[in-house]
Amino acid sequence: MTPLELSQKLKDEPFNPLIEEHDVSLDHCVCIVKAENLVALCTLLKENAETRFNFLSDICGVDYHPRHPRFEVVYHFYSLPHRHRVRLKCRVDLDEAVPTLTNLWPTANWEERETFDMYGIPFAGHPDLRRIYMWEGFEGYPMRKDFPLRGYKDQYNPFGEE
Repeated sequence: MTPLELSQKLKDEPFNPLIEEHDVSLDHCVCIVKAENLVALCTLLKENAETRFNFLSDICGVDYHPRHPRFEVVYHFYSLPHRHRVRLKCRVDLDEAVPTLTNLWPTANWEERETFDMYGIPFAGHPDLRRIYMWEGFEGYPMRKDFPLRGYKDQYNPFGEE
């Protein structure tokens, strides 16, 4: 199934009510989904015989500061049996949570933790949402556009500079 055919498929029932926008970009089917519809849509994408997106290849965050909603959580899925891809984007604002996908894809665990650690985007229902790169007590989220280049003054500086 080509990205255009997949996009057309996702415009039909039962997918369409769960998707806000459809597009084909850079040879990928791209869908915008609201946070409250994310788990339902992903369940359909995984279990539907025509889509069978059984491999979660990536989750990442994007900061569009000062836009509102500020963040996007981007998911890349691949269907091993059908050999096609889809990209889902879930837009959230500061302090809004995205539901976890760890119940559908256990590999989402560390990728959601990474997105939380770097951007501060919380994942509701995550079994172990804690920092994965930065140490406990680290202030802020380093991948946010408003994070100071030198960090916050009271944090450890491994180079000993002021």
